Amino acid sequence: MLQYAAAPEPERKAAVQDLSIVVVHFETPNELERCLASVKKASAGLATEVFVIDNFSTTFDPSLVTDTLPSAIVVRNDSNVGFARAANQALRVASGRNLLLLNPDTLVAPETLRMMVDYMDAHPDVGCATPRLVLPDGRLDLACRRMFPTPLRAFYRMTLLSRLFPRSRRFGQYNLTYLDEHAETEIDSPCGAFMIVRREVRDQVGMLDERYFMYGEDLDWSFRMKQAGWRIMYVPSTTVVHVKRAASRQSRTATIHAFHEAMRIFYHRHYERHYPRPLAWLTYAVINVREALELTSVRVRSRGARA
Repeated sequence: MLQYAAAPEPERKAAVQDLSIVVVHFETPNELERCLASVKKASAGLATEVFVIDNFSTTFDPSLVTDTLPSAIVVRNDSNVGFARAANQALRVASGRNLLLLNPDTLVAPETLRMMVDYMDAHPDVGCATPRLVLPDGRLDLACRRMFPTPLRAFYRMTLLSRLFPRSRRFGQYNLTYLDEHAETEIDSPCGAFMIVRREVRDQVGMLDERYFMYGEDLDWSFRMKQAGWRIMYVPSTTVVHVKRAASRQSRTATIHAFHEAMRIFYHRHYERHYPRPLAWLTYAVINVREALELTSVRVRSRGARA
C-alpha cells in the first residue's frame, strides 16, 4: 500500500496485531533494506504490521520495501517533516498491542521481536522497553539506557566528568555506565532506535511531541510515561545492532542545530519552572555556546577538505 501525502493517514487495520512496527526513513536505502530483511525474519510467528514513512528522500523506491514486506504500509511525505511528525502518522492508526519505533539503521536478531513482545506481556506495569543496542564494533550504544538529563547530570557530561569516571555512581549516572551492560534494569529512557511501547501508553500520554524535529522526542515521550506511572526497562537478554547516525550524516549543520534545539525544548518543557531563573539562563547559554562551537568546527573541517 503506497501513499504520497504531506500528512497522510494510513487506514487502520481491523485486526489487533501483536506488534506495529514504525520505521521513519530518510536517505539510507541500503540500511533500510537490511533492516527490513531482519524484521521479516524476526516477525515469524507474530501478528505484525509494518509502516515505513519516507521523509522525501531523493532516491526512495517503494519497491525496496514491498519486495521484502509486501503487506507493509508505505507512506512518502512530500517534504521532510521530521522524525516525530512522521512517526506519529503511523502511531496514530497503529493497531498493535505494542508499538515499536525502529530506526532503519538497525539489525534485529531473529529472536528479538518475539522476546520483547513476550516481555511486555509478562510485565503489565512496564510501559516501554528496549533491548541491548550495540554499535557495529560490538560496543554498547550508551544511549539505549539513560536517565533524564537533569541540570546536574548535564553538567557532568559537559565537563567530561562522566567520561573520566564512567564507573562512578555520581558521574556516570546519565548513561548508567557504572552498571553491567548485561544486567536488566529500570531506566528513564531508551533511545528511539528501538523503543517498544504498550498501546495503552500511547492512549494515555499521547504520541511524540512534534516540536522536536529530530532528537529529544524519545526522552520527552519517556518523561511523560514516567510521570504517568509507567516503568521503562532495559532488557539485555536480546541484542540489536545500531549503525547509528546513518541519516544524520546527510547534513551535519542541520543535525547539530536539531540536536541542540531539542535540548532547549526539553529543558523549557520539563525543567525550567522547577529551577531558579539564573540556572535557566546559564543552561541556555551553555547550549548555545556548545552549538556555536560545533558548527564552527564543521565549517573549519569543510574548508580544510576543499582546500
